[in-house]
Amino acid sequence: MSLAQATSSQGASARIGDAAPRPDLMRLLRGRGRYVADISLPRMGHLAFLRSPHAHARIVEIDANAARRAPGVIAVIAGADLVPECAPLVGVSANRSGHKAPPQYPMAVDTVFWQGQPVVAVVAASRAEAEDALDLIAVEWNDLPPILDGAGALAGDASPMHEALRSNVAYEHRIETGDPGTAFAEAEHRIAQRFVFNRQTGVTLEPRGLIASFDPGSESLTVYHSHQSPFQMQEVFCRHLGLPENKVRVIAPDVGGGFGIKINVYAEEVAVAAISRMLRRPVKFCADRLESFVSDVHVRDHDFTAEIAFASDGRIHAMAVDDVSCIGPFGMHLRFNIAESMMLLTNMGAPYVFEHYRGHTRNVFVNKNLIGMFRGVGIPLSCVATELLVDQAAKRIGMDPVAFRRQNYRKPRDLPCVTPAGTKLSNMALETCLDRLTDLMGYDALRAEQARLRKDGIYRGIGISTYVEPTAYGPLYYGPTGASVTSQDGCSLRLEPSGAIRCVTSITDQGQGTLTAVAQIVAETLGVSMDSIDLISGDSATSTYGGGAWASRGVVCGGEAALKAARDLAANVLAIAAAITQASPSDLALANGSVVDRRSGTAVISLAEVARIGYFRQDTLPRDLDVQLMVTRSHVANHNTYYTTSGVQASYLEIDPETGFVRLLGHWAVSDCGRVINPGLVDEQIRGGIVQGIGAVLYEECVYDDAGNMTNASLADYLVPMACEMPDIQVARVETHESSTELGAKGVGEAGLIGAMGALWVAANDALEPLGATILEQPFTPERVLDAIAAGGQPTTSLKEYRS
Repeated sequence: MSLAQATSSQGASARIGDAAPRPDLMRLLRGRGRYVADISLPRMGHLAFLRSPHAHARIVEIDANAARRAPGVIAVIAGADLVPECAPLVGVSANRSGHKAPPQYPMAVDTVFWQGQPVVAVVAASRAEAEDALDLIAVEWNDLPPILDGAGALAGDASPMHEALRSNVAYEHRIETGDPGTAFAEAEHRIAQRFVFNRQTGVTLEPRGLIASFDPGSESLTVYHSHQSPFQMQEVFCRHLGLPENKVRVIAPDVGGGFGIKINVYAEEVAVAAISRMLRRPVKFCADRLESFVSDVHVRDHDFTAEIAFASDGRIHAMAVDDVSCIGPFGMHLRFNIAESMMLLTNMGAPYVFEHYRGHTRNVFVNKNLIGMFRGVGIPLSCVATELLVDQAAKRIGMDPVAFRRQNYRKPRDLPCVTPAGTKLSNMALETCLDRLTDLMGYDALRAEQARLRKDGIYRGIGISTYVEPTAYGPLYYGPTGASVTSQDGCSLRLEPSGAIRCVTSITDQGQGTLTAVAQIVAETLGVSMDSIDLISGDSATSTYGGGAWASRGVVCGGEAALKAARDLAANVLAIAAAITQASPSDLALANGSVVDRRSGTAVISLAEVARIGYFRQDTLPRDLDVQLMVTRSHVANHNTYYTTSGVQASYLEIDPETGFVRLLGHWAVSDCGRVINPGLVDEQIRGGIVQGIGAVLYEECVYDDAGNMTNASLADYLVPMACEMPDIQVARVETHESSTELGAKGVGEAGLIGAMGALWVAANDALEPLGATILEQPFTPERVLDAIAAGGQPTTSLKEYRS
């Protein structure tokens, strides 16, 4: 007998008193002379997971008898119980030859592959009772040796983690353009550096969570989900639970932060839905902060070498990168965790002109949590490597780093183009951004201040970082992979009889303010106030089909769809108004909630009156007039792989060589963000991304011991940036409109983080240059800074000594 079977006989069915009475139904039955004492609906169960304390181990035996008898327990379910209920996830991209990954079941079945993998689920009347019952479960383990890094995975004597795959390499990819071998061999100058990016995670304000409610009467599933893409998860629940799409509804209400962490597919969240169907009752799971650290996807975990070849006149000839990426024990379903390394390879050197390129990556399985999508994905890594090498190249030949960048930038006349690494570029104004940045920060004055202070033993660094980011990916990106991820977004608009506008959009909002921008677009186009717009989003049952929030697509795609819908609705309203007023539609316009004369601006008829006649007095309108006061439009970038966003950032910081502490003094960002709909939202998205980039470079790291256990899985030990540690962040904008859309907007959600990481890496190494030191492992903890200084071997005067 399985754990689920044993529990259903002693738990769920035996606990009918755990259900909510239905007095209305009982009164009805009394009236018919058939009193039934226990007519009720099941209350919601609260789920908690028993997670593996081991990085790699066999499950020998699970004893859950005591847990089943614990107060409030409804069900105890092991991984094996879910195998017949739910198809496994497989994270393999169909268009990547040689990509392989094992099936991942909702919970571990016979082997655990990382510390934190769910093993047993307990459903109880409350979360507290579920957690108490977890303590009563005894699991016998047989430890297996864990693979914890790239070197261990690639070692000649390493056993494959998954025997059926015969190797720990999930995917290997190479890019070669031009003749990089000759270019490097004949170069006047070459610089190569090894970069190490340690693991981190997203730390969203609101942890992951969902309520899955299976209705046995209609055989339908409704999921309230803290997620970025309701339609993606509708597809996942349908496919893996064997339900038709019309029987699954996913609602993503206001979500407290996503950062890409909540675009991924979590096997344990599929388990929650499967368990709801098994138990025929609503089931709620919300990760607490401690388990989030070992169950929310991790990011980074790269060790790579990057190289640049250049001439004495400052011209770049070639670049190269050789990467090892540790992706965890499984592939990420739909959102493939090879994406970080692929974006590192394809975005290397994107802002600069050069001919020859070589890229190589190996994605390997390790016994740590899965790598998944996160803000910027792999582009911050390419930005860091490119910008540090460019900065060091400029110094090698005695050229100012700003002048070196300007000389090698891709110019507007060179666009559109495809870089040697494979990135498609268009609509950029890098020199304009750089000029604006140097003026904003007072570049020359800061360089003079830096030189003066160095004479006094104060080590300050200036870092310039140019980034290019593909955003709002089109169908050419996910389509060939075989993943059911839509690249379109849509908007439905309806003029209500009151004159208000109901707007239903497929875009979701995790705090970015995207819905505000969508409302602005609709309000401006229809000539109404923001207060008159009722916005609905995040519901797979009501909105047009769409991708939701990922890859900085909210305004770019959702805003474009809203603009198209608003223009169509405006045309329909004017056609009806013209029929009512005996005017020509071309002589009318919309403003201040009314139809007005285009020339004089005089109000002709209110929108409410147009709606009233359109809905209730169509008998007064011409018979051939098509009255359509609701429209739906979608947008998809059919001819674009993505839209290009770019910009330049700068950081100014100070390093204390005695303590290793880094003090941030200022940060500046100029973003080419296309047409700006809401300047406040754009600026704060950039600032928020910069703060997250600062956290990545200076503070955040998932630290593991030799057994594969995360040792700092709490906010007491995992450092995130604090407001008191942040510098003033000045933001400016350049508007180069996206030429392929009517709105002309570009994505900005990830740009802040991408540019900030590059700027901080360059600034820190600029500060350490007089000490002969280079720091190349993130985050830049005081210990790592001091180790870098010690390796440089230079005597120093500390800031503490100087200031005293």
